[in-house]
Amino acid sequence: MAPAYDAIPVLHKPAISPPSDPAHGAALVFLHGLGDTGQGWEDIPNQFQRASKHPHLSWHLPTAPENRDAMQTAWYMPTSLSPPPAGRPELADEEDVDGLLATVAYVESLLDSLTSKGVPPERIVLAGFSQGCAVSLLTSLISRKYAGKLAGTVGLMGYLPIPEEIQGLRAKNELPATVGAIPVFLARGGADRLIPGSKWRETVAGLKKLGVDEGTLEINEYEGLGHLVNGPLLKDLDAWLEKVVPRLE
Repeated sequence: MAPAYDAIPVLHKPAISPPSDPAHGAALVFLHGLGDTGQGWEDIPNQFQRASKHPHLSWHLPTAPENRDAMQTAWYMPTSLSPPPAGRPELADEEDVDGLLATVAYVESLLDSLTSKGVPPERIVLAGFSQGCAVSLLTSLISRKYAGKLAGTVGLMGYLPIPEEIQGLRAKNELPATVGAIPVFLARGGADRLIPGSKWRETVAGLKKLGVDEGTLEINEYEGLGHLVNGPLLKDLDAWLEKVVPRLE
């Protein structure tokens, strides 16, 4: 049975000062982490809007379906992120490829909804935290419709999933072997105990190996920060958004 992605409506936060031309607007789709909801992240757009930051930007926060095996909301079945014993790669947990790809298809439908309203892909940011980070990165790399076409991708406290599968999926979707210049904002807490440092390093190395232009890859690590976001991170994100989706009118 396919996951009920639409079981909980997407939380929409309209732009507080939308331009007259939808093509001059901008949108941010944010995917939460394991066991959370879109509503659980509503304070982030609220903070930006109270401060009149990016008033032309609309925010869209979907909620993952309930995963019966995980017994909580999940974009895909979680696995252990710890590396396997030395010399025993066969003992690594298998990632939920089917779940990841099903969620990528759902995210594409969210992006389709925005483009149907006149927001061009190059004015849409795809963002996520933890599991949401994994899905956001994967969508931006393998989507036949949207890979290489979005304004940028934000990956917070997460990792790059199924790295060994990505090149094949890109080829299947008729995407070039080298990713090229796609704006990516990555953030990790130096005290994050849920996403191992080895996974973070693999993620950065994996993106570079796929050919993501280092000039468009912004990497941030915050000393003492755990598996959450804080003021300095949001300040850096604010500056990055100003670069990738500036106000046009």
